[in-house]
Amino acid sequence: MISFGPTEEQELIRETLREFAASELREAARPSDEASRLPDELLGKAWELGLASAAIPTEFGGDGTQRSPITNAIMLEELGHGCVSLAAAALSPSLFIHPLVDFGTEEQKREYLPLFTTSKYHAASLAFQEPSFTFDATNLKTFAEVKGDGYELSGRKRLVPMGDRASHFLVLARGGTREGLDDLEAFIVPRDAAGLTIAPELEKTMGLHSLPFVQLELDRVAVSAAARLGGADGIDGRRLLNSCRLGSAALALGLARAVMECAIPYAQERVAFGTPIARKQAIAFMLAEMQIEVNSMRWLIWKAASQLESGVDATRATTLAQTYVNRETMKIADNGVQVLGGHGFIRDYPMEMWYRNARTLTVLDGLCAL
Repeated sequence: MISFGPTEEQELIRETLREFAASELREAARPSDEASRLPDELLGKAWELGLASAAIPTEFGGDGTQRSPITNAIMLEELGHGCVSLAAAALSPSLFIHPLVDFGTEEQKREYLPLFTTSKYHAASLAFQEPSFTFDATNLKTFAEVKGDGYELSGRKRLVPMGDRASHFLVLARGGTREGLDDLEAFIVPRDAAGLTIAPELEKTMGLHSLPFVQLELDRVAVSAAARLGGADGIDGRRLLNSCRLGSAALALGLARAVMECAIPYAQERVAFGTPIARKQAIAFMLAEMQIEVNSMRWLIWKAASQLESGVDATRATTLAQTYVNRETMKIADNGVQVLGGHGFIRDYPMEMWYRNARTLTVLDGLCAL
């Protein structure tokens, strides 16, 4: 029997995270944004839900037996509905864990995965973005040069989430003379590696104020061959990038749904010239389009996630989902501000924060991974 809905287990996960997002993330979102501070106690509460260990197989100390990109997409939507900034912070270890589960050797999994099965939040991150106006994931400037039995990494990374406290970084770099994503490699680099410099000041962004970003500089950082993710086999660059891009898209979907669920009741209660503005045709069309696009985005993300889960190349589906989600999320956020009018840009309501977060989220890759 074909079903287009979540399983009973996925439905239970969704309801649990929906309650957590409403009671914890949504409540902390505005104070954290205003203070540009990440509440450590909230990270602890999110960690207790097992969001990281759920992807780790039981033989390595985790709670799961198999990663499910579809389940992760459902999780990210619900957490993004609460606060995309805090959700990305809570799930940043997935940027390290998921590629390790997908591509890591047995030795790499046994060495690093147990770090994330403890009772306390453990930070690790993905160093992907680079400080270039012409940044292209298929042509990274960070390079891995073979040196003896290992490698030397040189380059610069920026907008590395949770880099202020990460114990390890998964650094993406070009590894040879092949072209495009076929040349993409990933290396496990500890925080204290010689030649690795972490900028002392956090980067300032338009949105996602409570999510700390840092810059990294790699000056001939020497790593052993064992630090190359996947060992001699390397990684599937397309799958890794598709996972990261769909993760960000799922967060954006949650944000777009939050905007819609705020705009609709506001329009029904806000009276202008004796009539609720929801009855005005222009407003009614905006609200109807929000509903249509939120559902459309969800199906596109789930389709791409299902291809990831089945092991086929999801590049086309991911590109379509990412392009559509980025465009429509910004449109929904902008229309949300329009529906609320003057209340849309003052801080009594979360709409202006959602707009800033939407703009930042939809231009970044590498904030979460499916």
